[in-house]
Formats: sequence, structure tokens, C-alpha cells
Amino acid sequence: MFKKYLNVCKFNAEPVLLTYKDNEDIDALLEKYVSTRSEYEFTNTREVKHDLWIVSDKKDIELLQDAFANVEHSYIADGHHRVSSSALYTKSQREKGYKGDEDFNYFMAFYIAESKLRIFDYNRTVNSLNDLTSEEFLLQIEKSFILTKSKEEYHPKSLHNLSMYFDESWYSLTIKDEFIENDNPVGCLDAQLLSNLVLSPILGIHDLKTDNRVNFIEGTKGMIALQESVESKKAKVAFGFFPVSIDQLKRVADTNNIMPPKSTWIEPKIRSGLTVFEF
Repeated sequence: MFKKYLNVCKFNAEPVLLTYKDNEDIDALLEKYVSTRSEYEFTNTREVKHDLWIVSDKKDIELLQDAFANVEHSYIADGHHRVSSSALYTKSQREKGYKGDEDFNYFMAFYIAESKLRIFDYNRTVNSLNDLTSEEFLLQIEKSFILTKSKEEYHPKSLHNLSMYFDESWYSLTIKDEFIENDNPVGCLDAQLLSNLVLSPILGIHDLKTDNRVNFIEGTKGMIALQESVESKKAKVAFGFFPVSIDQLKRVADTNNIMPPKSTWIEPKIRSGLTVFEF
């Protein structure tokens, strides 16, 4: 669908976020610019301020190019669907003729060093217990988790520790060791473990991309958003994660695996339409 959008509109309106290992030379050059007044300043409706600086000095551009030539790996942190769609669009255009310098060979992106990236949890709510009673559901949960009721709003404390809001109560869910596949880059992720241990076998949700019983809430809204979803009757149960680390994300990419759907909410995000790349 997005390939068709590119073919009709012929522009990118939202840059792909790429990340890389911190580099002192790049940091020093960028600091030279961000310590000055920005060329553009824009605040969106969420009161998030965007500042844009233009690097137009030829020597600085060459320094940036040389510094990035020494960056061994770049990772797509946000926007893999946009990259894939751009690749499909490029392939279709190259079939009509290809020199290599056409605009369709490129897509818009921005780089942020790993240390400046903020990775939030991306949580789940489910609007059905798959015909289970509350008691039956909790008994099923206890087969794979150490279940502890909390007197207050519960935030996951570490990897493999989840929060759950259910029947007007918060719970701590700690995954039992025997279910954690430490040698599997994807199988050891909490989002995948929740699918393997709860969503699929207990609640009958086998495809997160197509099943309308599951919804996703970004971690920037806090655990309170999970409670509000259940109390407003939009969901029966909600699960919160400890955020994925950059090392986990890179491990999945380095082994040519794919992250589970909606497993990271990454910021900063540039407002769509603030920067535009026309073909």
C-alpha cells in the first residue's frame, strides 16, 4: 500500500530513524551546530519542540561523510515498513530505466546515536478471556509465571518481569526460568514470551497483526493507560513490559531475525510532514 502511495505522491513525509554506535567525531561536529541558534523551530500540538539546523559548509559535510564511513553498522530503529516500501518502489522504477542518481534510489532518514535513543515499552491489552473465568485465567497464568498481587500500580522491574492489570488489581508476573530461551534472540524477548505463554495458548490470539482482540499502548502513556483501558471496559486484561534494550534490538538484527510486532516505541520522533523529500 505504501509503495502505491509513493508512486502517486512521489515524496517521503516522515524520515526513517537510524541508529549507530556513538562516535566522538560526529558528536563534536553536531555539537558545533546545536550550540547555535537553529534555522527552524516548530512546536507541535503535543508541545514537543523541533529544532532544525542546516549543515551547508562543504568541509563539515565532508567531515560528516568521513566520520560515518567509519561507522560499521547502522540499524533501523523506527520505520522498517517505510524502508521496505521504498525498496519496492525503487525496484519498480529501476525496471523503467536506471542510472543510479535518480531520486527514487533514496529515502529520507535521520541518524541518532545509541546513547541518545529512548526506547519505551509497547504494551498490550486484550478484550476477551477466550471464554475463561477469572479464576481459570489466573490458574493458567501461574503455569508459566510467578504471580504476585500488588497493592499499587505496578511497573516491571527488569527483563522477564511484566505487569498485569486484571479484575481491578495490579499483578507482578515473573516468567519462570524454564520458559526463557536465552540462546534465541527473539525467543528471549518478553513480547514474544507473552505471545508464546499467554496470548496464543491461553487467549487464542495467534496473529497480533490481524487479531482485533489485542490492542497496543505505547509506554510513553504510562502504566495508568493500561488500567484505564480495563476500567473503561475497552479491555479485559492489560500487560506491561520492561523496555527492550538497544543490545537486544541489535542482537535480533545481527542474527537476521525480526522483532515481534509492536515491541518497541522509540523516540524522538519527527513530526510527519515537517521535513519532505520529493522524488
